[in-house]
Amino acid sequence: MSIVVTGATGQLGRLVIDALLAKVPAEQVVAVVRDEAKAAPLAARGVELRVADYDRPESLAAAFRAGDRVLLISGSEVGRRVPQHTAVVEAAKAAGVAQLAYTGILGGPDADLALAAEHKVTERVILDSGLPHTFLRNGWYHENYTGNLGAALEHGVASSAGAGRIASASRADYAAAAAAVLTEDGHLGRAYELSGDTAWTYPEYAAEVSRQSGREVAHHEVSPERHLEILVGAGVPEGFAAALVDTDAAIGRGVLAGTSGDLARLIGRPTTPLADAVAEALKG
Repeated sequence: MSIVVTGATGQLGRLVIDALLAKVPAEQVVAVVRDEAKAAPLAARGVELRVADYDRPESLAAAFRAGDRVLLISGSEVGRRVPQHTAVVEAAKAAGVAQLAYTGILGGPDADLALAAEHKVTERVILDSGLPHTFLRNGWYHENYTGNLGAALEHGVASSAGAGRIASASRADYAAAAAAVLTEDGHLGRAYELSGDTAWTYPEYAAEVSRQSGREVAHHEVSPERHLEILVGAGVPEGFAAALVDTDAAIGRGVLAGTSGDLARLIGRPTTPLADAVAEALKG
């Protein structure tokens, strides 16, 4: 039995591999990657590489073995993820894997934001497949915001979420949760609502960046229409900008504010505070 991580060279995938290697021997870990050369550092750590591509279903036939525990990390190409994920599920079923864990979205079938649509369909595909599964319904990452801290320092923080709260956590926290469900028993058939311990507002985020940077970072509450204009003007593709504005509307409805405690319980510690992520980003 191997523990197999798809998308293993991505931002989340790399961290899942790190978390797994802290728990199990490298010979038990497999990275499914599109580019073998890019994954050379993983191979150097003793991780087995299997080359496959979500967009080439025939390549996935050799990605899995009977009895494997598999993490399907959702694809990044919005609009293409359902056929990509379906190809992985079909290959995993054909191989007879022992577990298919999937990184979905907080709220699962009840999440009413545009970015949830493909995750909902994927969960249904997995359920219909009959595969032993675990749903990791990830909330937002701190890095969604701190990854672009330079823009906040220069222009302030614009949002259209009103007083809505975001229970985010670090990407490494979500990776640690994935490693836990892949290396421990008792997680089959479970759906975990994963989020940070503390939910925050955009004004609180701006205030934290101000406090740590020593610079005044204003929060600008704008209309959805103005928010879209700002994002497009900053170079965000219009379709993705519209999805971000839709997400802020969902935040205003409380969709991303849930603090179930599932994430902290899985990783065995409190989730990483937003302040720590801001400090880390300011160092960079």
